Amino acid sequence: MISAYLFVLVLIVIILGMAIKILNEYERGVIFRLGRVLPKPKGPGLILLIPIIDKMVRVSLRTVVHDVPPQDVITRDNVSIKVNAVVYFRVIEPMRAIIDVENFLYATSQLSQTTLRSVLGQAELDELLSHREKINERLQEILDKHTEPWGIKVSNVEVKNVDLPQEMQRAIARQAEAERERRAKVISAEGEFQAAAKLHEASDILSQNPMALQLRYLTTLVEISAEKTSTIIFPLPMDLIQAFMPKPSEK
Repeated sequence: MISAYLFVLVLIVIILGMAIKILNEYERGVIFRLGRVLPKPKGPGLILLIPIIDKMVRVSLRTVVHDVPPQDVITRDNVSIKVNAVVYFRVIEPMRAIIDVENFLYATSQLSQTTLRSVLGQAELDELLSHREKINERLQEILDKHTEPWGIKVSNVEVKNVDLPQEMQRAIARQAEAERERRAKVISAEGEFQAAAKLHEASDILSQNPMALQLRYLTTLVEISAEKTSTIIFPLPMDLIQAFMPKPSEK
């Protein structure tokens, strides 16, 4: 008799375990009743199911961070590279994510890999390195468009690493060095040009005032005398020595 009561008790516990489900705030339950889906997903909170008749599939509404494995890509300018990326997406319609696609996580992963190869194969290497934000936006738009029928929203796509061949890395390093040298020469030339312009302006000002020229000359002599040199050679203005020169004989 006791064993019969124990059997009934265990059976009741099993039935209650099958009938009562608790869903977290970020979860929804898609319920199938005899194979047919109910109109609306359930949750969050306490969910009551009919044992054996009802079957519930849990769906998380949190953002999924999917790491796309490295893909071999040949760019439009025939450069072979390895690229990986990260995709951020989440389920916004649980029923479509369960009914319209067999495994939405696997499907989104495969779609991300093929889209990454396709988009980067249409871009040149310089565009991939210098306009990565533009490529990220294009990847996000394409993925979001294709996953929308599955009830999935792709919020962001980021290209993480671009692995270049060794010879391409050396070529880029040489190009960067040449660019730095060009900029240094341009900056030096601009400095010479500005200095020449300032000297031209200073000469115009000094030519208009002879006394200013004499003061500048004396200042230069003071600066030279401060240097520790044994011999100093400097020119004298003709105005200073003209009084000591013999006058030409008058005819």
